Amino acid sequence: MIALLAFSRQGCRTARKIQADFAEEVRLYAPEKLGQPEFSPTASPLSDFVGPLFRQAGALIFVGSVGIAVRAIAPHVRDKRTDPAVLAVDELGRFVIPLLSGHIGGANALANRLAAALGATSVVTTATDINGRFSVDAWAAVHGYVLSDMGLAKEVSAAVLERTIPISSARPLPEPLPPGLVAGETGELGIRLSCREEKPYKNTLLLIPKALTLGIGCRRGTSKEAIAQAVEAVFQEAGLRREAAAEAVTIDLKKDEEGLIAYCREAGLPLSFASAEELRQVPGDFTPSEFVRRVTGVDNVCERAALLKGGTLIVKKRPGPGSRWRWPNEIGRYHHGKSNRRGHWSGKLGEYDVPGGPCSEKLSGFGGIYGLCKPCKGPLSGQGDHHHPHDRGGKALPHGPGLSPGGKTGGHGLLRGQRGLRHGGAAV
Repeated sequence: MIALLAFSRQGCRTARKIQADFAEEVRLYAPEKLGQPEFSPTASPLSDFVGPLFRQAGALIFVGSVGIAVRAIAPHVRDKRTDPAVLAVDELGRFVIPLLSGHIGGANALANRLAAALGATSVVTTATDINGRFSVDAWAAVHGYVLSDMGLAKEVSAAVLERTIPISSARPLPEPLPPGLVAGETGELGIRLSCREEKPYKNTLLLIPKALTLGIGCRRGTSKEAIAQAVEAVFQEAGLRREAAAEAVTIDLKKDEEGLIAYCREAGLPLSFASAEELRQVPGDFTPSEFVRRVTGVDNVCERAALLKGGTLIVKKRPGPGSRWRWPNEIGRYHHGKSNRRGHWSGKLGEYDVPGGPCSEKLSGFGGIYGLCKPCKGPLSGQGDHHHPHDRGGKALPHGPGLSPGGKTGGHGLLRGQRGLRHGGAAV
């Protein structure tokens, strides 16, 4: 949306000419006393009225003096990466002056466009533009790249006025390169085009393309904080920049998953959904899960979702906090220790859904053993003592809760469980 503000009847006539040049949505504003029915009324103080427009509009065009525009936007200016384009046009339409966000916000390009439409003069003052040199923030905006460091972006913009700057990428660079850039991977200061945390130069400005699709699967009720923690961990582990994520995809069973929806909204990620059938049709070699298949109808959600729109899988499934780890469907043996001593697992565990880690890790802090004693089919559940019926000369004792620190254990049995060991147990 473009907001056009005029402050005189002549200014309103110029604003209508500007509006006619835009296919985009344009909203007209003017003081009510001017009696312009197609213009929504402004309010005083103007800076308060402009505040919501500054946050919502892609561009603000003031048809009037530069001073009016500067005073109106001054309380709201925050960051060149997020501030909208702001321009001033004199009421006769002779000069178009970009005031804010000339490169990233596109104010310079918009000024040139308006000047051509009005037969006016575009008053662009940024050094790279008037010297015909490469502007890194404008180039990033045109191609949809994210700048990793605004301080380094300023250094590049200053340096390119005096010398060429090297640029490199793991993929072919766009051709031809803008004036001021040269392909190269060495130097004091340079630009790297990548989704990864790569620094080939002593001072490397990363241009991060929004090129990654985030496939997400989660348990019902997973919080936005847990999802954010898992995503951050995956990106850090893989050496990827979080800014490279362009969108998130999941299965349509998650259309009402509040934590996932809230995470994507706060992260600025568009979230789309696919049916189990659509995910099954995605070609590739994926990490299968029988549990996921039973619940969703497809053997893997996150990896298939990540490739729903094509591309290459660069990070395979990574369970996060609250995720379910699926282990080999084999029977493990529990070896007891002496009374009041902790036991340990050996061999492979059965089908275990354990939050936190695979069976090769030492586990602590989780609930007791939940499952089934194979010889007698008796249940093992809860926390505390585990009295096995095949202990002490075959004398049957009542089944109690699972293993806990200091719990009494007796005999041994083959167990197929659903949870991990309590504090101090070791899974191998």
